[in-house]
Amino acid sequence: MKILSNMGIIDLALYFDSTLVIADIHIGYEEVLNRQGILVPRTQFEEMAKRFEKIIKSHKYKKIDRIIVNGDLKHEFGTISEQEWRNALKFLDLLAKYCKEIILIKGNHDTILGPIANKRNVKVLGSVVVGKFLITHGDKIPDKGLLKKASTIIIGHEHPAISLKEGARVEKYKCFLKGKYKGKNLIVQPSFNTLIEGTDILRDEMLSPFLEQNLDSFEVYAVEDKVYDFGKLGNLRNRA
Repeated sequence: MKILSNMGIIDLALYFDSTLVIADIHIGYEEVLNRQGILVPRTQFEEMAKRFEKIIKSHKYKKIDRIIVNGDLKHEFGTISEQEWRNALKFLDLLAKYCKEIILIKGNHDTILGPIANKRNVKVLGSVVVGKFLITHGDKIPDKGLLKKASTIIIGHEHPAISLKEGARVEKYKCFLKGKYKGKNLIVQPSFNTLIEGTDILRDEMLSPFLEQNLDSFEVYAVEDKVYDFGKLGNLRNRA
């Protein structure tokens, strides 16, 4: 589905200018939950790998020169866990099968990312501009010089999701948001990790400084078996 005239949504990824962008992988999240006594099976890496390859297969007729991970490849803040070492390298190897260049945008969870990136000779950047698109994690605002180069800003960090209620049943769906930031297009990506539900945009407070504004005019695109255009966030809030 088109989210802009020159950008499409493919499941939990964005595609433009021969570039595929995914965000907030949070490899190692299950290990953290297990240490906290929460019993979840460590199956997320395999599920994410299958989902990524499904995206690639559905997109097989278009060229992908680069893949950008828009922050938080890993989950642990102050260390690299055994699961992160093993699965982050496997994930980078998977991405490398389908593109010429991988770029890791540094997220707030990526305080120790260099050793993993160096093992695969992958760039780690604070932000990157591709054409007129600025890709930045979204936990902080980049400098004005970078902002001036772009007409569209793409962020992660927020993990947007929307809860829909039918009777006593409530279902939560990952979603993209599209709005404006200081006159520029702003696209907010959901987390690629299916275990992370994310911020409920109808009820929770937003985390990103880009979203410290009235969001009623933002458009919502929910992802399930396909992408659904849910219209304006303000209209959804009025019905909730």
